[in-house]
Amino acid sequence: MDGHDLQTHKRLLIRQRIRLMVNQYEVHAEGPDGGEGGLVAFAQQKRMAFKEQVTLYADDAKTRPILGFKARKRIDLASAYDVTDADGQPIGVFRKDFKKSLVASTWHLEQPGLGEITGSERNKAVAVLRRVWQFIPWVDALPFAWPYHFDFYAGDRIAFSVDKKFGLRDRYVVDVHDPRLDRRLVIAQAVALDALQSR
Repeated sequence: MDGHDLQTHKRLLIRQRIRLMVNQYEVHAEGPDGGEGGLVAFAQQKRMAFKEQVTLYADDAKTRPILGFKARKRIDLASAYDVTDADGQPIGVFRKDFKKSLVASTWHLEQPGLGEITGSERNKAVAVLRRVWQFIPWVDALPFAWPYHFDFYAGDRIAFSVDKKFGLRDRYVVDVHDPRLDRRLVIAQAVALDALQSR
């Protein structure tokens, strides 16, 4: 799928693959029946990396990189992540707001020409409950993922949303409301919500 076709999609579906030493994600366009359509991107993140870096490819054989994001600093909870295309040209940047995230996870996203877009968990009560739930010793052993929902706003208008579905593995529905948003940047942020959420 080329960049022009990607920009026409208003809904993307992301599914995490279960692997031992890496986190992998498949990004699909939504098909006509509401299910997974064609593969848009394949992402891979090494676990326990000293400096966070995730590369997204056009296929799961990882033959053609299309974009990536990388932390500016090592082991910094508030570090910014630069998003670049396959040629290393900047697409945008995002960062986690560490202070606000103590209550409800909050991210700031910037795309040249659009200003800052801020995303946080839709339901603050659920956000607090998730944090309390994580302190229960046996919770991490449960074989399912808890849902959460993020809304990203540019001023008072919603730009895009990311809904994590309840299930045995992480699945996300990404709805893009602002047609000006670079879908590559949206994909990078959506993958980061899973890959970096515990940071």
